[in-house]
Amino acid sequence: MRLPDEPDIPAQINIVPMIDVIFAILTFFIMSTLFLTRSQGLPVNLPKAATAQQQQASDPITVTVDNKGRISVNNEPVALDALVEQVGGLIRSDQESVVIINADERVSHGQVVAVMDRLRQVPGARLAIATEKP
Repeated sequence: MRLPDEPDIPAQINIVPMIDVIFAILTFFIMSTLFLTRSQGLPVNLPKAATAQQQQASDPITVTVDNKGRISVNNEPVALDALVEQVGGLIRSDQESVVIINADERVSHGQVVAVMDRLRQVPGARLAIATEKP
């Protein structure tokens, strides 16, 4: 029971713990979205193309040509002469697979054409060239 001479104490809601929880959730979502991007191949500076289209592939094979002309298949270094056997071993004989050519913009045109020419010899390989939007 309250005495009549006691002052009324207004009800208070402490929001500091709620702000901490909201910031923790926000931090979680920001950090988790940073890991959602899928990087294919080695990091290279891709050429820019305004008319680029997204290719849908379930399990693409990535052939990377870096700025020094080194070739790798799914992040494994490979020589140009062994490219057909390496990619051919990754493609099942009963289906087609998308082979993404991830070439640096500074690599010579002749090197990219040589890689494409070798990849066309692989049965079941559909070629796609990786680009960036400008």
